[in-house]
Amino acid sequence: MLELLGSGLFSIWLEMAKAQIQPLEALSVLAWQGSSNLILVPDPSPAGAITVHQYLNGLITSKLIDKNLMSSQGIWLQSGPMLMANHQGTIPLPAASLTKVATSLVALKAWGANHQFETLVSSTGPLVNGVVQGDLVITGSGDPMFVGEEAIALGNTLNKIGIKQVKGNLVITGNFAMNFQRHPLLAGQLLKQALNHQTWSRSVVFQYSVMPKGTPKPQVMIAGNIKVDSQPKVGQNLLIRHFSLPLQKIIKEMNVFSNNDIAEMLADSVGGADVVSTTASQLARFPKSEILLINGSGLGKENRISPRGVCAMFMALQREASFYQLSLADLFPTSGLDHRGTIHSRHMPKATVMKTGTLNDVSALAGVVPTRDRGLVWFTIINRGGNVSAFRVQQDKLLQTLEKELEVSTDIPDPVTPRLDNSLPDFGAANRNQVLYKQS
Repeated sequence: MLELLGSGLFSIWLEMAKAQIQPLEALSVLAWQGSSNLILVPDPSPAGAITVHQYLNGLITSKLIDKNLMSSQGIWLQSGPMLMANHQGTIPLPAASLTKVATSLVALKAWGANHQFETLVSSTGPLVNGVVQGDLVITGSGDPMFVGEEAIALGNTLNKIGIKQVKGNLVITGNFAMNFQRHPLLAGQLLKQALNHQTWSRSVVFQYSVMPKGTPKPQVMIAGNIKVDSQPKVGQNLLIRHFSLPLQKIIKEMNVFSNNDIAEMLADSVGGADVVSTTASQLARFPKSEILLINGSGLGKENRISPRGVCAMFMALQREASFYQLSLADLFPTSGLDHRGTIHSRHMPKATVMKTGTLNDVSALAGVVPTRDRGLVWFTIINRGGNVSAFRVQQDKLLQTLEKELEVSTDIPDPVTPRLDNSLPDFGAANRNQVLYKQS
């Protein structure tokens, strides 16, 4: 493997020149742009390799790592068909929340950017004078962002069609979660509480406080208990079809805040970690041996992805997003555009689309930065060591140095220009509750 220290300033670049990646190795991450025989070639300019060489040496001189940990650091820099720098780039390393790049890719491919998860509300008995004579049945289909505002809006819609009480139980069936609580009994308790403003907790009061001024407070009193039915079913009387936020918004929120619950729910909905890893490697065209997952979030060091695999998945996401007239900035936090979540306090070049990953001894950063001299530069940096916050600082400096070497892009390229407004998700929107109830 590439030896960076004590071997000369151009060792990285020379190593790349000796080891071009052949199509038979199953890395044709750019084949979708044109020729199926397209291969990666070493960048004729050593600027990227020099920058990475200095970065890795800096980790040692600043005592963030010692030489024994050099093999635990992974870097891949690529611009179009040009491989700019590679250190342990084909070795699957603990990727932390870079795993969510794989989950994003597979979910987007499976359902499309505009997909909305449906939650059906039905009853097992008729509505008589505002009282459901039976159970209220909630049938979920995997909405990972059914939160308090959604429940409040649902309660208001139930009130609108005349429902104020439920004589029976609240039955949870199908794949239903609330406020990222995936245990159906606990999710049902949260929903029951939110449907009746007289039983609100402080957290529900807060969620209500961020809704539009004048939003009614629902009152749906459920006399019975929470029951869970493992087999999805629907009561004989359909009342409401609730639509989730569009998948594009769900993916963006997941990546902005690196939300593990959303990631794991999405991964489970497409078939689990094995399906995510297999499908992601196929879509991004890199070896399956370079992505080993136990879940869709990245929790656990058993989740391992090679740096080049992460870059390949970002490029595949760019392609999938373009099918819906979207860009990567519509799916991931982007410097200069987003200020919430994991991008807060980071200092990266303008219009850098990125995803972070953090475990107790892992700090990872991947994405794409636009430059003038090399266009889009795809990057993955995976660091292992004890000082995660210091790694973050050095990662930002690496990108800043790279930007100086390759010059700032004066125009923001299409793949990192958002197509949609960058406003917050419209939680609790009444128009996502479709009334199905027909009065007899």
